[in-house]
Amino acid sequence: MGRCYNTIVVNAPVDKVWSTVRDFHNMSWAKGVIESLEVVGDKKGDQIGAKRLLNGAFHETLLELSDIEHRIQYRIDDGPGAVSKDSVSNYIGTLRLLPVTSEDGTFVEWASRYDSPDSGAVGEFCNPIYQAFLKALKTHLG
Repeated sequence: MGRCYNTIVVNAPVDKVWSTVRDFHNMSWAKGVIESLEVVGDKKGDQIGAKRLLNGAFHETLLELSDIEHRIQYRIDDGPGAVSKDSVSNYIGTLRLLPVTSEDGTFVEWASRYDSPDSGAVGEFCNPIYQAFLKALKTHLG
């Protein structure tokens, strides 16, 4: 099983960061990373089973949304290259927030696990994307 793991500390309270990222259908905070987000189906962005198409290439499904644990889990159903359904299976991504109470900031963790005959290629493909998401989130929130 392969794994990606990326983190950042954002200088904003956890509730503010959570309200920014919790809607699966709204990634307006990720300017420069997400060029297009198409809602697929009729489920809202906070409903389990919501689907989206990112940048015309990444087909994803929301598996879990926890307001208590500030966590989102999703599955990549298909995508380009290393995350195509022919190259990877059981791809589960997790975005989790934890408060940094001493500074009223937020520790943001973006991780994934997956099965692939070439887990290194998946990591090389996905880690820079997660890093770009985290930098965009930090920039968006100041």
